[in-house]
Amino acid sequence: MISIDLSDKTALVMGVANARSLGWAIAEKLLEAGCRVGFSYQGERLKPELDKLLTDKVGTWTLQADATSEDDLTALFAKVREEFGTLDYLVHSIGFAPREAMEGRFIDTTPADWNTAMSVSAYTLVSIARHAEPLLRDGSSIVSLTYHASQQVVPKYNVMGVAKAALEAATRYLASEMGAAGVRVNSISAGPMRTIAARSIPGFGGMYDKAAKAAPLGRNATPEEVGKLALFLLSDLGSGVTGEVVYVDAGAHIMTMKLD
Repeated sequence: MISIDLSDKTALVMGVANARSLGWAIAEKLLEAGCRVGFSYQGERLKPELDKLLTDKVGTWTLQADATSEDDLTALFAKVREEFGTLDYLVHSIGFAPREAMEGRFIDTTPADWNTAMSVSAYTLVSIARHAEPLLRDGSSIVSLTYHASQQVVPKYNVMGVAKAALEAATRYLASEMGAAGVRVNSISAGPMRTIAARSIPGFGGMYDKAAKAAPLGRNATPEEVGKLALFLLSDLGSGVTGEVVYVDAGAHIMTMKLD
């Protein structure tokens, strides 16, 4: 068994809303490995839930930050420098599109909803990486979360599918530019999972059940499996991997259909 000791490492996890957040599944694995972890959250209403999760978790701190605000990001990474000095791992678990943009037809997406989805779900990866860059060291790693609707049409995912495609393209461009400094950038494509974000997708329950039936493993992947993959990609175990979209969906994305 390989033991991962991250007691000399630091991480910033952005976007944890509650215990079902994939960002939390990743943070748990980092904390179990001894990593010191800072958390950012959007809106004070999320703070009590995050504080509850961090009860008895040593080496952690939190700060409210709107990832679309340059001022908030400046303050956040000043906090990272104050607490850690340098940064080893950055986790981007951020995505949003207005519900009305996902309930109707894609062709009816408004400019405002398009810009919101792109800004929050894709551009924030770029801006966060820019703010983090001065603190990242050789061997540092960035991981974001995506979904297969970037590659194939998922009904009612609409503009979020396009935003995830942009996120994946941004992952490749950032990996290309940051690789010279020894920084790796990857994205995890998780299968359907029962998160807060999933609630905004009309008909998610049916999609969740169908994905499990179609997957070669006969089930959906779990948040814990997302956390384990992230731990691999962030740590030195994934030292040769960058610019990739890595799937953890029990194989569902390889299937066009499954015959009984």
